[in-house]
Amino acid sequence: MDALIDSLIQLLIDWGYLGLFMSALLAGSVLPFSSELVLVALVKVGLSPTLCVLSAAIGNTVGGLTCYYLGRLGKTEWIEKYLKIRQEKVERMKRFLQGKGALMAFFAFLPFVGEAIAIALGFLRSNFALTTAAMFTGKLLRYIAMLWALQGAISVVTA
Repeated sequence: MDALIDSLIQLLIDWGYLGLFMSALLAGSVLPFSSELVLVALVKVGLSPTLCVLSAAIGNTVGGLTCYYLGRLGKTEWIEKYLKIRQEKVERMKRFLQGKGALMAFFAFLPFVGEAIAIALGFLRSNFALTTAAMFTGKLLRYIAMLWALQGAISVVTA
């Protein structure tokens, strides 16, 4: 299985910005995937850090919006069966988000709860434009911080 994942990551790296977009889309959805490896590898081989961060943030936002639309469909049995997110978790997130609005999508980048936030905002029919803008902002800042931290760690190791 590790060889398959390594091959997939290498393929996404070979595709450049499009591969990064696809890896971030997968990571932003409910599928467990790490786009950070692709991001760092592409920056390390000389691609523009700005374009890499934008590709990753846009892809991850599109992935997060798939969760939003799954919630908007309102099929809790699908979410439990196929996404393995318990209904209680979504209900708890809906109660927490009630009255806080679409700006809470900013926190959709958080591990473990990000998908539940996006799904709950879909259930609550939060404003799509505000949800998208808040989600993109959170994911963009996360990728900027991550790249900054990882590049600092890489330069320390290679020095």
